[in-house]
Amino acid sequence: QVQLVESGGGVVQAGGSLRLSCAASGRTVSSYAMGWFRQAPGKERESVATISTTGSTTHYADSVKGRFTISRDNAKNTVYLQMNSLKPEDTARYICAGRREPGKYDNWGQGTQVTVSS
Repeated sequence: QVQLVESGGGVVQAGGSLRLSCAASGRTVSSYAMGWFRQAPGKERESVATISTTGSTTHYADSVKGRFTISRDNAKNTVYLQMNSLKPEDTARYICAGRREPGKYDNWGQGTQVTVSS
């Protein structure tokens, strides 16, 4: 339906910042509500941030509120996750996903690794 490719991950020191990008192809990303999820080894996948089709509504996990910002540029068919004040516990593979309301997230990228060192 829509193909999602994440980029921007890497290794960063605690307190640093990264910006993740999720580039969509196959369909226009404007048709999808989007989300960033993360999964650390041995842990369940969790929702980090979500954004509505127009970007007017966003939601964040309590653990990242005030530090992460999800945004989208529908003209560029791209969704972003700005991550500031990173903590070691943010270390995970970050995965981009899309859904058509009121559907479930059924389009998933491969993810990009974020590692935050102490």
